[in-house]
Amino acid sequence: MSRLLKYSGIITKVRAMSARLLTHNDFVQIANLPAVTDFIDFLKNHPAYEKSFEPWDKYSLHRGDIEKVLVQSIYDDYTKLYLFGDIHIRKFLLFYMKWYEVELINYCFRIVLNHYEEPFDMHYKKPFFDRFSQLRLGDLAVSKNETELIENLKNTEYYDCMKTLLDTGKATLYDYNLALNLYYYKAVWKERKKCLKGKELDMYTKKCGANIDLLNIQWIYRSKKYYNMSEVDLYSILIPIQYHIKQEQLKQFIEAPDLNMFLKLVRESYYGKKYPVDEEYTLERIYKECLEHLYLADFRSNPYSIATINRYLFQKEEEIEKLTTTLECIRYGIDSVETLKYVGGVAK
Repeated sequence: MSRLLKYSGIITKVRAMSARLLTHNDFVQIANLPAVTDFIDFLKNHPAYEKSFEPWDKYSLHRGDIEKVLVQSIYDDYTKLYLFGDIHIRKFLLFYMKWYEVELINYCFRIVLNHYEEPFDMHYKKPFFDRFSQLRLGDLAVSKNETELIENLKNTEYYDCMKTLLDTGKATLYDYNLALNLYYYKAVWKERKKCLKGKELDMYTKKCGANIDLLNIQWIYRSKKYYNMSEVDLYSILIPIQYHIKQEQLKQFIEAPDLNMFLKLVRESYYGKKYPVDEEYTLERIYKECLEHLYLADFRSNPYSIATINRYLFQKEEEIEKLTTTLECIRYGIDSVETLKYVGGVAK
């Protein structure tokens, strides 16, 4: 009963927010829109996005502006959940915030290492990060190069691993992004026990473990297919945590002599037995569907827990990714059938 009372308020809030998520039929309609202005009109008339797009003139919005409005809607929803939550929920959301920080730092590295002439346009993110994050967004936004950027990460948990790379004098954008991702997964795996207990810890461990397994499989696949990386280099890019895929099995994946053997081994693995692996059922699709299944299963078996919040944020982030993909397809005149293949439907 205590758990029911503890979560009843936030569950009601999440249900109301979930009711405004886009449906499959919504995406079918969006995919058939002829122009970007029609895309904006559709979202302006949808309850989840009408306030976000209300201040904007559809003819003045460029692609980058639209993406900012979409990302801002995630931050707005996070803020609503935080304000509505108790101390336990807020602690979890601040733990969840780490992923948004890693995404932001990766974005900053893309700016400085690609030598973009335009200054960072992150003013719309600043109120959110100033409120919830350890990052000093104002300092990051004026960084002119990677040295300044890393110095502006001082007094944050990300500084040491970034400074170590900088001191090598050889780090590339890929190196920084990879190091940040590796740091993130090692950190959340280690810190999850400080934030969660009991069933909630078990649920998070299950999702985090599957996430790590599937990302490692994807990275091995992409490395073999596109980059022909050595075994030593492959070992260096993997998250050093195993869940259902144990060390010996991971070793077999890495040492597979070709892509066909690698895929054969994946089909024989824990995930390959649950999902087919072929041209239609790609590893990327398996990754998404496995996580969707885990979020939904936890939500159904433990609705009065962080599972409800976790699932909603996952659905919202997936929705924004799909909207961004659909927007690109509309810009380039891709037909609706092809667009829906790229989008792959909506999280159930």
